[in-house]
Amino acid sequence: MAKIAALLTDQFEDVEYTDPAEAFKKEGHEVVTIEKESGNTVKGKQGEATVTIDKSIDDVNPSDFDALFIPGGFSPDLLRGDERFVKFAKAFMDGNKPVLTICHGPQLLITAKTLEGRKATGFKSIKVDMEYAGAEYHDEEVVVCGNQLVTSRDPDDIPAFIRESLKLIS
Repeated sequence: MAKIAALLTDQFEDVEYTDPAEAFKKEGHEVVTIEKESGNTVKGKQGEATVTIDKSIDDVNPSDFDALFIPGGFSPDLLRGDERFVKFAKAFMDGNKPVLTICHGPQLLITAKTLEGRKATGFKSIKVDMEYAGAEYHDEEVVVCGNQLVTSRDPDDIPAFIRESLKLIS
């Protein structure tokens, strides 16, 4: 089973973390939450979910994980301001490890400069940013690029996102 690194901080989109994380765990995968400090409690932007962080970004290495999960909301924009999270995400993309991201999650990949030449989708407001970053943007519920990248647009796409993510990591 896969060990999945989940990057999130305050203002993540609640169901974009909780629903996939629950589905991943139900299939036997391990989801490890990562933020600035272990033990921190982060809150979703809808106020429906709180998550206690398992590990500090300073205490993890991409080589310890099989896949990366980046839920959307405002969280990815906050995380991309910290080079440690950008380097962490870049290592997965450069290493051809599965990256599962939804909504605004691709913002971290934009900052890591890892979307060039890849098929992807994301929330409509970051479409142009993704295109400037070199992505081939598709307005579809889920886009799978090769054996590595699964992206979706918004909470309505969660079932398709979970389905394709599980196919890739199983």
